Amino acid sequence: MTDQHRPEVSFGAFVVSLAASAAMHFGDVPGPDGQPMEADLDGAAQLIDILSMLQEKTKGNLSEDEEQLVSSVLFELRLRYVEATKPASRIITP
Repeated sequence: MTDQHRPEVSFGAFVVSLAASAAMHFGDVPGPDGQPMEADLDGAAQLIDILSMLQEKTKGNLSEDEEQLVSSVLFELRLRYVEATKPASRIITP
């Protein structure tokens, strides 16, 4: 692959790639055969932890846009994790 065909390497692209990996672990992305992939919530949690560590270690060294991106991605992934680990609602009938 030549340099002109290589995707841009940036902090934002890195954060988005980690978020995409988390989506795969949540089972939100179909597998190579087009079938749904099984969720791996431990893998998703690990990526959330990695992004959280990255946020902490880069504090004060990011642009405002980069800080907003990391915060937004972490918020969405944490919300997704809580939803994925919440017990199914029980329907109570009288």
